[in-house]
Amino acid sequence: MTATPVAPIAFFDVDETLINTKSMFDFLRFHLGEETYIREAERLRAMAQAGADRSEVNRAYYRLYAGALWSDLLAQGRRWYEEIRSGRRIGPPLIASTLAALRHHRTAGHRIALVSGSFLPCLAPLAEHLGADTVLCTDPVRNGQGKLTGEVIRPVIGPHKVAVAREAAAREGVPMTDCYAYGDHASDLDLLRAAGRPHVVGGDPLLMEHAHRYGWPVLSTAVLVTEPTPTGGLCAVVSSPCGGGCSVAAWSMPDDLAADWECTAAAR
Repeated sequence: MTATPVAPIAFFDVDETLINTKSMFDFLRFHLGEETYIREAERLRAMAQAGADRSEVNRAYYRLYAGALWSDLLAQGRRWYEEIRSGRRIGPPLIASTLAALRHHRTAGHRIALVSGSFLPCLAPLAEHLGADTVLCTDPVRNGQGKLTGEVIRPVIGPHKVAVAREAAAREGVPMTDCYAYGDHASDLDLLRAAGRPHVVGGDPLLMEHAHRYGWPVLSTAVLVTEPTPTGGLCAVVSSPCGGGCSVAAWSMPDDLAADWECTAAAR
Protein backbone atom coordinates (compact mmCIF):
# COMPACT_ATOMS: atom_id res chain seq x y z
CA MET A 1 0.00 0.00 0.00
CA THR A 2 1.34 3.43 -0.92
CA ALA A 3 1.78 5.74 2.05
CA THR A 4 -0.25 8.94 2.06
CA PRO A 5 2.05 11.92 1.45
CA VAL A 6 2.51 14.18 4.46
CA ALA A 7 1.41 17.76 3.84
CA PRO A 8 4.30 20.25 3.76
CA ILE A 9 4.62 23.07 6.26
CA ALA A 10 4.72 26.71 5.21
CA PHE A 11 6.89 28.60 7.73
CA PHE A 12 6.17 32.33 7.95
CA ASP A 13 8.27 34.87 9.77
CA VAL A 14 5.87 37.45 11.25
CA ASP A 15 7.26 40.95 11.72
CA GLU A 16 7.39 42.83 8.41
CA THR A 17 6.69 39.54 6.62
CA LEU A 18 3.02 39.07 7.51
CA ILE A 19 2.32 42.20 9.52
CA ASN A 20 3.58 45.70 8.82
CA THR A 21 5.17 46.33 12.21
CA LYS A 22 7.63 44.89 14.69
CA SER A 23 5.19 43.19 17.03
CA MET A 24 7.51 43.02 20.03
CA PHE A 25 8.16 46.74 20.07
CA ASP A 26 4.63 47.85 19.28
CA PHE A 27 3.28 45.59 22.02
CA LEU A 28 5.93 46.94 24.41
CA ARG A 29 4.68 50.46 23.65
CA PHE A 30 1.13 49.29 24.37
CA HIS A 31 2.26 47.58 27.59
CA LEU A 32 4.50 50.30 29.05
CA GLY A 33 2.95 53.51 27.79
CA GLU A 34 4.71 56.05 25.61
CA GLU A 35 7.12 57.67 28.06
CA THR A 36 8.53 54.48 29.55
CA TYR A 37 8.56 52.80 26.15
CA ILE A 38 10.72 55.54 24.60
CA ARG A 39 13.30 55.16 27.36
CA GLU A 40 13.46 51.36 27.24
CA ALA A 41 13.37 51.12 23.45
CA GLU A 42 16.28 53.53 23.24
CA ARG A 43 18.25 51.38 25.68
CA LEU A 44 17.65 48.28 23.56
CA ARG A 45 18.53 50.21 20.42
CA ALA A 46 21.79 51.37 22.01
CA MET A 47 22.67 47.75 22.84
CA ALA A 48 22.21 46.77 19.21
CA GLN A 49 24.20 49.74 17.94
CA ALA A 50 27.03 48.87 20.33
CA GLY A 51 27.29 45.45 18.67
CA ALA A 52 25.33 43.27 21.07
CA ASP A 53 24.24 39.97 19.56
CA ARG A 54 20.58 39.89 18.48
CA SER A 55 19.96 37.06 20.94
CA GLU A 56 21.22 39.22 23.79
CA VAL A 57 19.02 42.13 22.75
CA ASN A 58 16.11 39.69 22.59
CA ARG A 59 16.85 38.46 26.11
CA ALA A 60 17.13 42.05 27.38
CA TYR A 61 13.72 42.77 25.87
CA TYR A 62 12.04 39.98 27.84
CA ARG A 63 13.65 41.11 31.10
CA LEU A 64 11.38 44.15 30.84
CA TYR A 65 8.43 41.85 31.62
CA ALA A 66 9.92 40.39 34.81
CA GLY A 67 7.18 40.09 37.43
CA ALA A 68 4.29 40.39 34.95
CA LEU A 69 1.55 37.77 35.11
CA TRP A 70 1.45 35.59 32.01
CA SER A 71 -2.34 35.58 32.03
CA ASP A 72 -2.40 39.39 32.11
CA LEU A 73 0.00 39.60 29.16
CA LEU A 74 -2.11 37.16 27.13
CA ALA A 75 -5.22 39.25 27.78
CA GLN A 76 -3.36 42.45 27.02
CA GLY A 77 -2.12 40.91 23.77
CA ARG A 78 -5.68 40.34 22.63
CA ARG A 79 -6.57 43.97 23.28
CA TRP A 80 -3.42 45.09 21.45
CA TYR A 81 -4.18 42.88 18.46
CA GLU A 82 -7.74 44.15 18.20
CA GLU A 83 -6.28 47.63 17.72
CA ILE A 84 -3.79 46.26 15.18
CA ARG A 85 -6.39 44.26 13.28
CA SER A 86 -8.84 47.15 13.04
CA GLY A 87 -6.21 49.41 11.49
CA ARG A 88 -6.57 51.96 14.28
CA ARG A 89 -3.08 51.44 15.64
CA ILE A 90 -0.69 51.29 12.68
CA GLY A 91 -2.97 51.65 9.68
CA PRO A 92 -3.49 48.65 7.37
CA PRO A 93 -1.52 45.96 9.21
CA LEU A 94 -1.30 42.97 6.87
CA ILE A 95 1.07 42.55 3.93
CA ALA A 96 -1.13 41.51 1.02
CA SER A 97 1.33 39.28 -0.86
CA THR A 98 2.21 37.04 2.07
CA LEU A 99 -1.36 36.98 3.35
CA ALA A 100 -2.46 35.74 -0.08
CA ALA A 101 0.33 33.15 -0.06
CA LEU A 102 -0.76 31.93 3.38
CA ARG A 103 -4.34 31.54 2.15
CA HIS A 104 -3.18 29.56 -0.88
CA HIS A 105 -1.20 27.22 1.36
CA ARG A 106 -4.17 26.73 3.63
CA THR A 107 -6.42 25.98 0.66
CA ALA A 108 -3.87 23.44 -0.56
CA GLY A 109 -3.99 21.64 2.80
CA HIS A 110 -0.53 22.69 3.89
CA ARG A 111 0.18 23.31 7.56
CA ILE A 112 0.88 26.93 8.51
CA ALA A 113 3.53 27.75 11.11
CA LEU A 114 4.37 31.22 12.40
CA VAL A 115 8.05 31.44 13.41
CA SER A 116 9.12 34.48 15.40
CA GLY A 117 11.32 35.91 18.12
CA SER A 118 8.13 37.48 19.44
CA PHE A 119 5.92 35.72 22.02
CA LEU A 120 2.42 34.34 22.41
CA PRO A 121 0.71 37.50 23.71
CA CYS A 122 1.42 39.03 20.28
CA LEU A 123 1.24 35.89 18.16
CA ALA A 124 -1.70 33.86 19.51
CA PRO A 125 -4.40 36.32 18.33
CA LEU A 126 -2.65 36.71 14.96
CA ALA A 127 -2.48 32.93 14.55
CA GLU A 128 -6.19 32.61 15.32
CA HIS A 129 -7.05 35.41 12.91
CA LEU A 130 -5.03 33.91 10.03
CA GLY A 131 -5.82 30.25 10.77
CA ALA A 132 -2.23 29.19 11.48
CA ASP A 133 -1.75 25.68 12.85
CA THR A 134 1.41 26.22 14.89
CA VAL A 135 3.24 29.06 16.59
CA LEU A 136 6.98 28.62 17.08
CA CYS A 137 8.21 31.51 19.20
CA THR A 138 10.27 32.70 22.12
CA ASP A 139 8.91 31.26 25.36
CA PRO A 140 9.47 33.34 28.52
CA VAL A 141 10.19 31.43 31.73
CA ARG A 142 7.38 31.60 34.33
CA ASN A 143 7.55 30.82 38.05
CA GLY A 144 5.02 28.81 40.04
CA GLN A 145 2.75 31.84 40.37
CA GLY A 146 2.60 32.36 36.60
CA LYS A 147 4.84 35.42 36.68
CA LEU A 148 7.65 35.98 34.19
CA THR A 149 11.15 35.68 35.62
CA GLY A 150 12.65 37.84 32.87
CA GLU A 151 14.51 34.94 31.28
CA VAL A 152 13.63 32.92 28.17
CA ILE A 153 14.17 29.30 27.20
CA ARG A 154 15.74 30.32 23.87
CA PRO A 155 15.29 33.35 21.63
CA VAL A 156 13.72 32.12 18.40
CA ILE A 157 15.85 34.19 16.04
CA GLY A 158 18.69 33.35 13.66
CA PRO A 159 19.89 29.77 14.08
CA HIS A 160 17.25 29.05 16.74
CA LYS A 161 14.54 29.90 14.21
CA VAL A 162 15.68 27.19 11.82
CA ALA A 163 16.16 24.79 14.76
CA VAL A 164 12.52 25.05 15.87
CA ALA A 165 11.38 24.73 12.26
CA ARG A 166 13.39 21.53 11.81
CA GLU A 167 11.95 20.17 15.06
CA ALA A 168 8.40 20.94 13.90
CA ALA A 169 9.01 19.30 10.53
CA ALA A 170 10.44 16.22 12.24
CA ARG A 171 7.38 15.96 14.51
CA GLU A 172 5.13 16.06 11.45
CA GLY A 173 7.33 13.62 9.54
CA VAL A 174 7.84 15.98 6.61
CA PRO A 175 11.27 16.71 5.08
CA MET A 176 12.37 20.35 5.21
CA THR A 177 13.04 20.06 1.48
CA ASP A 178 9.26 19.77 0.99
CA CYS A 179 8.54 22.84 3.10
CA TYR A 180 8.07 26.51 2.25
CA ALA A 181 9.57 29.47 4.11
CA TYR A 182 8.94 33.21 4.01
CA GLY A 183 11.21 35.85 5.56
CA ASP A 184 12.14 39.51 5.19
CA HIS A 185 15.40 39.92 7.11
CA ALA A 186 18.96 38.64 6.89
CA SER A 187 18.38 36.83 10.21
CA ASP A 188 15.82 34.66 8.35
CA LEU A 189 18.45 33.39 5.92
CA ASP A 190 19.15 30.14 7.79
CA LEU A 191 15.44 29.30 7.74
CA LEU A 192 15.11 30.13 4.05
CA ARG A 193 18.15 28.05 3.13
CA ALA A 194 16.85 25.08 5.13
CA ALA A 195 13.49 25.01 3.34
CA GLY A 196 13.08 23.51 -0.10
CA ARG A 197 10.91 26.41 -1.27
CA PRO A 198 12.23 29.70 0.17
CA HIS A 199 10.60 33.08 -0.49
CA VAL A 200 12.04 36.53 0.13
CA VAL A 201 9.64 39.24 1.31
CA GLY A 202 10.73 42.80 0.64
CA GLY A 203 14.19 43.91 -0.41
CA ASP A 204 16.75 42.96 2.25
CA PRO A 205 20.12 43.16 0.41
CA LEU A 206 21.48 39.83 1.65
CA LEU A 207 18.26 37.97 0.92
CA MET A 208 17.99 39.61 -2.50
CA GLU A 209 21.53 38.48 -3.29
CA HIS A 210 20.46 34.89 -2.61
CA ALA A 211 17.23 35.39 -4.58
CA HIS A 212 19.23 36.59 -7.58
CA ARG A 213 21.72 33.75 -7.28
CA TYR A 214 19.29 30.87 -6.70
CA GLY A 215 16.08 32.07 -8.34
CA TRP A 216 14.11 32.40 -5.13
CA PRO A 217 10.68 34.04 -5.51
CA VAL A 218 10.44 37.60 -4.17
CA LEU A 219 7.22 39.04 -2.74
CA SER A 220 6.57 42.76 -2.55
CA THR A 221 5.50 44.57 0.61
CA ALA A 222 3.97 47.40 -1.44
CA VAL A 223 0.31 46.61 -0.76
CA LEU A 224 -1.14 46.56 2.76
CA VAL A 225 -4.65 45.49 3.79
CA THR A 226 -6.69 45.81 6.95
CA GLU A 227 -9.01 42.87 6.33
CA PRO A 228 -9.51 40.41 3.49
CA THR A 229 -12.48 41.15 1.25
CA PRO A 230 -15.70 39.25 2.05
CA THR A 231 -14.98 36.80 -0.77
CA GLY A 232 -11.44 36.22 0.45
CA GLY A 233 -9.89 37.94 -2.57
CA LEU A 234 -6.84 40.17 -2.27
CA CYS A 235 -4.69 42.18 -4.59
CA ALA A 236 -1.45 40.27 -4.08
CA VAL A 237 1.23 42.27 -5.84
CA VAL A 238 4.63 40.63 -6.23
CA SER A 239 7.88 42.08 -7.44
CA SER A 240 8.93 41.98 -11.04
CA PRO A 241 11.40 39.21 -11.91
CA CYS A 242 14.81 40.28 -10.70
CA GLY A 243 17.80 40.62 -12.97
CA GLY A 244 19.45 37.51 -11.57
CA GLY A 245 16.57 35.25 -12.47
CA CYS A 246 14.44 35.17 -9.32
CA SER A 247 10.78 34.77 -10.14
CA VAL A 248 7.41 35.92 -8.87
CA ALA A 249 5.53 34.16 -6.12
CA ALA A 250 3.28 32.08 -8.37
CA TRP A 251 6.36 30.02 -9.25
CA SER A 252 6.12 28.28 -5.90
CA MET A 253 2.40 27.62 -5.81
CA PRO A 254 0.86 24.22 -6.52
CA ASP A 255 -0.18 24.07 -10.18
CA ASP A 256 -3.89 24.05 -9.36
CA LEU A 257 -3.54 27.19 -7.27
CA ALA A 258 -1.06 29.17 -9.33
CA ALA A 259 -3.78 29.98 -11.85
CA ASP A 260 -5.66 31.80 -9.09
CA TRP A 261 -2.67 34.02 -8.32
CA GLU A 262 -3.73 37.19 -10.05
CA CYS A 263 -3.49 40.84 -9.14
CA THR A 264 -6.96 42.30 -9.43
CA ALA A 265 -5.94 45.91 -8.94
CA ALA A 266 -2.87 48.02 -9.56
CA ALA A 267 -0.68 48.95 -6.61
CA ARG A 268 -1.38 52.46 -5.45
